[in-house]
Amino acid sequence: MNHTWTYNLSFGAPADPVEPKAGLSRSGHTVVAVFLGLILFFGFLNNLIVLILFCKFKTLRNPVNMLLLNISISDMLVCISGTTLSFASNIRGKWIGGDHACRWYGFVNSCFGIVSLISLAVLSYERYSTLTLCHKRSDDYRKALLAVGGAWIYALLWTVPPLLGWGSYGVEGAGTSCSVRWSSESAESTSYIICLFIFCLVVPVLLMVCCYGRLLYAVKQVGKIHKNAARKREYHVLFMVITTVICYLVCWIPYGVIALLATFGKPGAVTPVASIIPSILAKSSTVCNPIIYILMNKQVRHILFDNGSPGSFKVFRSRKYENYAVYENFF
Repeated sequence: MNHTWTYNLSFGAPADPVEPKAGLSRSGHTVVAVFLGLILFFGFLNNLIVLILFCKFKTLRNPVNMLLLNISISDMLVCISGTTLSFASNIRGKWIGGDHACRWYGFVNSCFGIVSLISLAVLSYERYSTLTLCHKRSDDYRKALLAVGGAWIYALLWTVPPLLGWGSYGVEGAGTSCSVRWSSESAESTSYIICLFIFCLVVPVLLMVCCYGRLLYAVKQVGKIHKNAARKREYHVLFMVITTVICYLVCWIPYGVIALLATFGKPGAVTPVASIIPSILAKSSTVCNPIIYILMNKQVRHILFDNGSPGSFKVFRSRKYENYAVYENFF
């Protein structure tokens, strides 16, 4: 970026950040500000509730839930560091920060967002391995901490390069937020965008679909043996898996598609109005994640509504399917 504030032209943003020439109208900015305000309020509130629950109830602080806690922390950081500034910018109708603030905004929000995405993907594998492999639950926090630390390191590996010249950060969409500069200004920029799309969106999506698909298969095998006991459980797991995958895809795939169109499409092909909707959907993940992964968790519901501690898990096995196990309070 330079001091002329060259915008992400493929997103249809103007070249002058102070007097937008081709962005949202005043009423458009107001509508976006309302949605961002709701996302900010409920995203912060939901994740704050999760953090309070983890602090108050020791039974929730186990290795399996460390990834859930990590997701809530990263989502709350997105609300604090990103949604607030974008909300204020839409109230003003323009980006209220400067050059350095834009780069910082793009970096930290990309980092926190990727941490959340990778944690969700790792969580899907953890659920699959826990529910289908014949292993006892372990109280060893080392594996959980390695997964959490790995998610942050992985995110930094993909968000630091734009600060060093491989890709860049700039104002996007309607000119009220910053992200990776999606316009393909050079071969290096294009290569970074392609790698970011593959390794930070496509790979996590494939991992989630694969793990949850095999998890459903395992649950159905258990249901064939214990039809009465496992049928209700099977439908519950199916509902949770479908909800999880659909929410993930709805929140992130539109943003990825728009980014690719902005990269490989004609300049100005993606208008500010078209780009702002996927951006809002991506930010809405901070509201959905704590509801789907934690507040709908049977272990958490038992604590909140039954005023008790999580019960022990049950395992359904047979000689033929001895490697399939379904834990009572995992979902």
